[in-house]
Amino acid sequence: MNRVFVLACLAIGLVAAGPVVAGEPYTLTIRDHRFEPTEITIPADTRVKLVVKNLDATPEEFESYELNREKIIAGGSQAIIYIGPVSAGRYRFFGEFHQDTAQGVIVAK
Repeated sequence: MNRVFVLACLAIGLVAAGPVVAGEPYTLTIRDHRFEPTEITIPADTRVKLVVKNLDATPEEFESYELNREKIIAGGSQAIIYIGPVSAGRYRFFGEFHQDTAQGVIVAK
């Protein structure tokens, strides 16, 4: 088989496999219109996978202006949100539908 063809197939396979993410996913739970935990620490300069589980019966939105992320999670379901890579710092997030209680921060170190 042609070496260039094999390398091209491998490259296409790597692209099709999706984003390269470091380590295990981070989990964020919505319960009683609050995020748990309210603070998550992730590695700086690394792409991470965040699983947001909504245990409430009503939908909630994970929103972060600093992370440029916005995702509605239906009640009793979950969503996957990829974050980063981001520089070291603190990145606030909140629930659009219950801003008074659904708040938290992601700390990149």
